[in-house]
Amino acid sequence: MADLDLVIRGGTVVDGSGAPAFEADVAIAGGRIVQVGKVAGRGAEEIDAKGKLVTPGFVDIHTHYDAQATWSSRIDSSSYNGVTTALIGNCGVGFAPCRPERRDALVKLMEGVEDLPEVVLAEGLPWTWQSFPEFMDVLGARRWDMDIAAQVTHAPLRVHTMGERAEAHAEATEAEIAEMARLAAEGIRAGALGFSTSRAIAHKTLDGRHIPTLGTPEAELEAIGRAVGQAGASWLQVISDFDEPEDEFARLQRICQASGRPMTFSLLQRESRPWLWQFLLEKIEAANREGARMTGQVMARPVGLMFGFELSQHPFVARPSWQAVAHLPFEAKMQALRDPALKARLLAEETPDPMLQARLNTWDMIFKLGDPPDYEPRPEQSLGHIARERGMDPAALAWDWMMERDGKAILNRPIINYADRDLEAVRTMVEHPQTLMGLGDGGAHVGIICDASSTTHMLAYWTRDRVRGPKLPLEFAVKRLTRDNALALGLADRGLVAAGKKADLNVIDYDRLQIRVPVMQYDLPAGGKRLVQRADGYLATVVNGAVTYRNGEATGALPGRLVRGPQA
Repeated sequence: MADLDLVIRGGTVVDGSGAPAFEADVAIAGGRIVQVGKVAGRGAEEIDAKGKLVTPGFVDIHTHYDAQATWSSRIDSSSYNGVTTALIGNCGVGFAPCRPERRDALVKLMEGVEDLPEVVLAEGLPWTWQSFPEFMDVLGARRWDMDIAAQVTHAPLRVHTMGERAEAHAEATEAEIAEMARLAAEGIRAGALGFSTSRAIAHKTLDGRHIPTLGTPEAELEAIGRAVGQAGASWLQVISDFDEPEDEFARLQRICQASGRPMTFSLLQRESRPWLWQFLLEKIEAANREGARMTGQVMARPVGLMFGFELSQHPFVARPSWQAVAHLPFEAKMQALRDPALKARLLAEETPDPMLQARLNTWDMIFKLGDPPDYEPRPEQSLGHIARERGMDPAALAWDWMMERDGKAILNRPIINYADRDLEAVRTMVEHPQTLMGLGDGGAHVGIICDASSTTHMLAYWTRDRVRGPKLPLEFAVKRLTRDNALALGLADRGLVAAGKKADLNVIDYDRLQIRVPVMQYDLPAGGKRLVQRADGYLATVVNGAVTYRNGEATGALPGRLVRGPQA
């Protein structure tokens, strides 16, 4: 009779600590790792991992599965890519607290900021809560293929407390600030692991209204930060444009120090100011020397817009003649696009908005995504370069490329982290000791971005496949995706392959590890569409001691639970 639930035999253990890999068995019982070494006991289930990697499950600190977690038990694409714990409630947007009459405001905000269609949210969200603790109770009753942790989000706090005045960006009264602070602390005591806010001008509803937290006065954020800090262990998560870098960083540092808690913010290389990330890294270093625990949250590849006729954006989407076909189902759209007259009109027109033109029609920054996807393409692979070589109109070449694969081909427009046309700036950010790996945005931007696979890319590309610059050590990459993120969230029970730790693990065929091309699925509520990206090479993913995926396919096991508060 088996005395263990699961034994993973003879794998090459990369344990998450950064130490050299070693060969060992891993024994699991009661959802915990009970032994790492030579295991004599037998498991009710055994996995032969000889010649394969055994790593901790990945901890994804930046997702937007706030809605998906309420209607689905599958947290994909992240679960396809080795993630076993995901943090929701980033960037200040979420769905609690919320009075019934303010639901539409939060739905429209999430639609605009995170590209989740209103009809999907309207049909999918159960709205069986009003307060944040009630929202946590709803999540606490659900089961998933990974663990979920949550944050209190600033925009719902403002809308709940201030009503329409929040949407008008009014300054909160002292009483309103005190109430928001009270509600934020209530959320932390209910088990939230942090508080998030957005100071980004790009975060707005589809009708152009900015996120209610834009320009929030420092006094409001300090009061909330203090309340969050007094309520328990947690962090502050921020996204900011840093339009006035010196002033904004100083403001955030003061808020961080007032709270007594760590602060993390998105750190990216922007095309408009490609130098800013270096300035902010220097500020982070100085802030930590002064006692403020601040980190930059980075991603190890470009943030790329996916362009295609089946997707939400492409080079012609803002041109006048596109409006005649934009609403059509995909097959009808493709039939219309085969009309030479429509093609001629679209090629002859221009994108009227200069900002959209820079995003959609900068031909030297548009590439074929490739199969397997290439996230560090060379400048000479750009659409613009190839069009010049062929003596073609680049718009016509974009059309031809997108018509491949029966109109389902995908182009990649890296808009962030690629100003230098390589990933050397990204490597510097990833290697910095005061950064964390995140920003995959799983569950958001479902028709234009698919970066939840960045965990797989980190391992396959940076430790094995990269040729355009130095690689990263495998042990370092695993540590960044596991133990570093777990400890940053206060989840000391996971992120390490060691006795006593939570049995969240990946068994990986390293030689076969590879991201697949994203595909569009029409499986959201109301028939909504979303990009999904799978990966090859994951022989097994284990959550709380149960195998959730074998060879990339779901087993049906749903051992994932809501994480309430820090875990010792």
